[in-house]
Parts: sequence; structure tokens; C-alpha cells
Amino acid sequence: MGPFAFFAGLLLGVMGMGKWQETGSPFWLWGSVSFLLIVLGWGLGALFGGKK
Repeated sequence: MGPFAFFAGLLLGVMGMGKWQETGSPFWLWGSVSFLLIVLGWGLGALFGGKK
């Protein structure tokens, strides 16, 4: 994962949190949290276990 994709993923997760604040729907909250965890896991995996 490149740095652009990582920051775009973080931005998308934060935008989902904003949508949750607007609607109060738990689906937006859990979807955003799940997406952020996936992006962070993918980013950390690329950072520490990436191609050598």
C-alpha cells in the first residue's frame, strides 16, 4: 500500500465517522471503525512485513 492509498483510506474512514455523527446510525459507526481497522492493519503490515 502506498502512502497515498493509506491517507485516502484514513480520510474515507473519518468521513464515515462524520456521516455517523449526522445520522446516528450504528451501521455507519461500525462500518467506519471496521474500515479504519482494516486500513491500519494493511498499512502496518506493509510497513513491517512488506517486501524486502
